[in-house]
Amino acid sequence: MLKPLLSDKDLFALFRLLQEARRVVICGHRGPDGDAMGSALGWAEYLRSIGKHTTIVMPNPCPDFLRWMPGCKDVLFFSDRREQATQAVEAADLICCLDFNALSRLQDFGEVVSRSKARRLMIDHHLDPDTSMAEICISHPEMSSTSELVFRLIHQLGGFDAMTRSGAACIYTGMMTDTGGFTYASNSPEIYLIISLLLTKNIDKDKIYRNVFNNYSANRIRFMGYVLGEKLQFFPGNRASIFTITREEMKRFRYIRGDAEGWVNMPLQVRGMRLSISLREDTEKDVVRVSLRSVDDFPCNRMAEEFFNGGGHLNAAGGELPFPLEEAVRTAERAVEAYKDLLEPPTGTPVAKK
Repeated sequence: MLKPLLSDKDLFALFRLLQEARRVVICGHRGPDGDAMGSALGWAEYLRSIGKHTTIVMPNPCPDFLRWMPGCKDVLFFSDRREQATQAVEAADLICCLDFNALSRLQDFGEVVSRSKARRLMIDHHLDPDTSMAEICISHPEMSSTSELVFRLIHQLGGFDAMTRSGAACIYTGMMTDTGGFTYASNSPEIYLIISLLLTKNIDKDKIYRNVFNNYSANRIRFMGYVLGEKLQFFPGNRASIFTITREEMKRFRYIRGDAEGWVNMPLQVRGMRLSISLREDTEKDVVRVSLRSVDDFPCNRMAEEFFNGGGHLNAAGGELPFPLEEAVRTAERAVEAYKDLLEPPTGTPVAKK
C-alpha cells in the first residue's frame, strides 16, 4: 500500500477546496516538459471525473514529441491563444498550479493568473516554494516528479478506480521523463509500486518510451552530431563541459521545439564527468536559455541560482542570461571556476581527456 501523502486534516481541506470549485484552470511552467504536461493532463482527467469543468492553459507550446499525449490537442497555449486563455482564467474559481513554485515561472501568463480572484492550489516538487502564491501548497521536493504527486493525490482521494488508460499514460509519461527513464531521482520503492498500479490500466510503457525518446527527425540527429562533435567543450581537470547552440545553427538544421531535449545529459556519459552546461539562444526572446545537469552531490540548483538567474533540483536545474551568447559563455566559465573544488575528482579517479 502507498503511504498517505496528506494527513486527514490536509486531505479534508483539499477535498473541500475541490468540492467548492466549479470551473478549474490547470497551468504549468513556461516551456512545459513531460512532467508539466503529464501531471496537468492526469489531474484534469480526475477533476472532470468528479464533475469539474476543467481547462489546461500553458504559457507556451510543449515540445513536438509530447503532442501525442491524450488530451494534448485541447490544451490552450497562452502564447498562441491569449484571448481564449485569458477568458478561461477569468471564468475560473480555482487555479491549480502544477510543477512550478512561483508565478514568475509563467512569465507573461503569470500576470493574468495574478490578477485572477480565483482560489489557488499548488502541487509541485521543486525546492523553495513561494507558499504565498496558493491557498493550499502541496510541495514535496523529495518526490520524483509532480506527476508522482498527482497520482498519490488521486489515489488518496479515491479516484484511482475511475482512472482511464489515457490518464495513466499521461502520469507515467511525466514520471518517466522527469527521471530520465527512471535513471535518476527514482530510488524510492514506492515509485515502482505506482508504476505497477499504472500498468493495471493497460498502458504500453514501451510504446510510451518510443513516443517520447524515439520520435525525432533526421535533421535532429544530424544537429545533435554537429553539436557534440563541433561545439562541446570539456574542462578535463574540473570534470565539466559546456556547449552552445545559436539561432543560426537552429535555422540551418531546421530546428523544431524540443529537438535539443536531453542533449545536456549526454556529456555525463563520459567517465568522470560531474557537470554539463547547455547554453541555447532563445528563438522568441533575446535571452540565452541555460540547462544544467550533474551527478552525485554536485548542486546544479545552487549554481543556477548564483550565476544563471534560475534554480531547480540538485542534479537538474536551469535559468537564463541576457544576450549575447559570448557573455553567457564567459559567465558559465566563471561558474565552473567558482565551483572547481566541488568538481575536482577524488585522488586516483580517471577524468575525461580532450
